[in-house]
Amino acid sequence: MDLFEYQGKELFARAGIPVPAGRVARTPEQAVAAAAELAPGAAVVIKAQVATGGRGKAGGVKVVPAPAGADAVSNVAAEILALSIKGEPVGALLVEAAAGIEAEYYAAVTFDRRAGAALFLLSATGGMEVEEAPEGAMASVHVDPLLGLTAYQVRDLVFTAGLAAEARTDAFGLLPKLYRLFVDADASLVEINPLALTASGQQRALIALDAKVTVDDSALYRHPDIAAYHGTRRLAPQEELAAAAGLNFVKLDGDVGIIGNGAGLVMSTLDVVSQAGGAPANFLDVGGGAGADVLSSALEVVLAGQVRSVLVNIFGGITRGDAVAGGILEALGRTRVEVPIVVRLEGTNATEGRAMLAAAHHPNVRTAGGMMEAARMAVEAR
Repeated sequence: MDLFEYQGKELFARAGIPVPAGRVARTPEQAVAAAAELAPGAAVVIKAQVATGGRGKAGGVKVVPAPAGADAVSNVAAEILALSIKGEPVGALLVEAAAGIEAEYYAAVTFDRRAGAALFLLSATGGMEVEEAPEGAMASVHVDPLLGLTAYQVRDLVFTAGLAAEARTDAFGLLPKLYRLFVDADASLVEINPLALTASGQQRALIALDAKVTVDDSALYRHPDIAAYHGTRRLAPQEELAAAAGLNFVKLDGDVGIIGNGAGLVMSTLDVVSQAGGAPANFLDVGGGAGADVLSSALEVVLAGQVRSVLVNIFGGITRGDAVAGGILEALGRTRVEVPIVVRLEGTNATEGRAMLAAAHHPNVRTAGGMMEAARMAVEAR
């Protein structure tokens, strides 16, 4: 589950990681009130709250210079609330007092599946251009899950990354807290970009100006406080349809819809479609014992997207081929279908299932004997 920035900052604050004071606003009027409370007469930053990256380049982060009057704040808030960033409409804003930034750094902890360990990243180059940082600018270290992030690893990260001397003391205290949050929240990613070195008079301090946190959905039962955030993100209509049906669905960028039973089979189907020259539009696993109702819902979900063909690849073990065919025919009876549907059935009652599909004589349904044949048919049928 991807958290909004303000939610991530709430977790940061509990972990002892410094964050700016902020207020969530859902209307221009609320933004004006928040600005007046946080920074009367000073500059404020207004940020779109969407669970995706690229907000700054999309116009979702704007500074209202001092004095941040009511009209200026209201106009900027209205502009950002009208945006849709990477397909996600902006439903909330985070209003904060502008910080005096001297340097922008980058810090993150993620999980390296190849190494089987957490990977800590730190760079003296942060902000919107972090992805364009020169090679070698990112210091990294794998963290042993038994030992945790050690003091010598923290020192190595700080000095290898090249953080300014004024930032080092704060960094020595902040980085272990970021790793501790990663572990305690069952996160797959905690990221601060930028981690800013700010100045207030003669004082210098590190503060998290942004927060990106992704929590493992399967661990939410251990974190009722984080689970309470669930549903705050606005899902795309197709994702909402899949969630309502309890389906394992991931939207991809292609135009060949995919339905299969079992994650391994679906992943293999994606590969075979790519090998046949196509581009999968989604990952959709109906599970090992899916019946007619589940198959019907799955087909409706896939057809709700921008697909030019659909490949249904089912190996019948617990799931019987005739039940699969019944689900497909049921979905065809209640959903308008204008794209070709290629069905590959193998296993229990597969012969009966193929016979049911053939007897229906639906103009858009075609059957295939093997995975590669089915993939080619789905790609060529577009």
